[in-house]
Amino acid sequence: MSYAYDERIDGTLPSHDKATLVAELQRLVPGMQLLHDKEDLRPFECDGLSAYRTTPMMVALPDSIEQVQALLKFAAARKVPVVARGAGTGLSGGALPLEKGILLVMARFNRILHIDPEASIARVQPGVRNLAISQAAAIHGLYYAPDPSSQIACSIGGNVAENAGGVHCLKYGLTVHNILKLEVLTIDGERLTIGSEALDSPGFDLLALLTGSEGMLGIVTEVTVKLLTKPQSAKVLLASFDDVEKAGDAVAQIIGAGVIPGGLEMMDNLAIRAAEDFIHADYPVDAEAILLCELDGAESDVQEDCNRVGALLREAGATDIRIAKDEAERQRFWAGRKNAFPAVGRVSPDYYCMDGTIPRRELARVLRGIAELSNEYGLRVANVFHAGDGNMHPLILFDANAPGEMERAETLGAKILELCVEVGGSITGEHGVGREKINQMCVQFSSEELTLFHSLKAAFDPDGLLNPGKNIPTLHRCAEFGAMHIHHGKLPFPELERF
Repeated sequence: MSYAYDERIDGTLPSHDKATLVAELQRLVPGMQLLHDKEDLRPFECDGLSAYRTTPMMVALPDSIEQVQALLKFAAARKVPVVARGAGTGLSGGALPLEKGILLVMARFNRILHIDPEASIARVQPGVRNLAISQAAAIHGLYYAPDPSSQIACSIGGNVAENAGGVHCLKYGLTVHNILKLEVLTIDGERLTIGSEALDSPGFDLLALLTGSEGMLGIVTEVTVKLLTKPQSAKVLLASFDDVEKAGDAVAQIIGAGVIPGGLEMMDNLAIRAAEDFIHADYPVDAEAILLCELDGAESDVQEDCNRVGALLREAGATDIRIAKDEAERQRFWAGRKNAFPAVGRVSPDYYCMDGTIPRRELARVLRGIAELSNEYGLRVANVFHAGDGNMHPLILFDANAPGEMERAETLGAKILELCVEVGGSITGEHGVGREKINQMCVQFSSEELTLFHSLKAAFDPDGLLNPGKNIPTLHRCAEFGAMHIHHGKLPFPELERF
């Protein structure tokens, strides 16, 4: 069996007798809950993306590291694939189960093990909710910076798997910039420590490799995160624009002036109206676009930055600028942005969320391109994104019950991601590749680069049992997709024989 399995192209995974596997696993790990009846498996068939659904063969819910070790050793011995899952809020199909595999749910690993306020770190289990870390650290005047829109529900283990960001990642970075150490189990059940609480650690720097690896290299059992001191002051400016491209140009002017906001977010009119109807954040519903710019730090510095940014926004063509008058209004402004995804879900039967990144200078050009593609495919697109760091989240509105609309939405999404690559960007910023963007990996990377990715995968998981069919496409798949020429890649036939 090749470690580069892609079940949708290379056929199905090896068959196992389900009843026999269930009986063996129950006997091997008697205290672990194991779900295998059809109705019990239904809640686990999709993630936050929900466009794809697969019912797993069985679901394991361990509550100790020893149980996870035993399960992995069992899977390795019998060549049964394993997909790890946290809270199930992912948006790229990365944690979708396999019909012939075990879904390993880490939700019961939900304890905050230790907070060290002097070192400004916390040790947590992977099932701990993102927001719970900041809530627990608040008594020390500390918080955990990455704040995905799903932070009330998403788990830190899932954040590590996808290298999650959030609305404040412009200034404070993604997950990879805010963790120090991981405890990991390999497919053979071996325990590894990646990174350290010190400034540096001996050996290869594998922390960045594991962060964003989507459960393909190991199972995270513990995370040590950095904690930051809460800023003395934080103010949010809400700027309205009568043209989306003006708002895009304003972003470049703010960053170009040397101001690094805590967060710099943009929403277009469709997203503004949806969020306002849902959250009542007091957004200007007639604006073609708004920018939310948060400035934080010392009180005097924040006031000075507010004045500078206000002037830059007016110069860029803002029709109105408001500063949140108090903490309640600041939170309300952010609530509208953080609830933009569910808000859009109220105005369309279905939506498809993209996650491309682009250079900030190309923002206006890409927005024009998205508008043109929206007209071409006859589907509305609501634009919501981390404008400061060029991470775009176009939301494609469609109706899955209408014949052909889902296929059109997928094609439109692929075209948007290819546009991001064309202007020098990437197909993902924080949602991961998963199953959703696997074809576009063929656009972004050459055959040599994909071969290197497979080699790294094989070093950790030689039989390809951890989350197969995700993230890294086989070269066979790229050949079928026919996209290697877009990136001037090569497809040497000897490599096709290997994968």
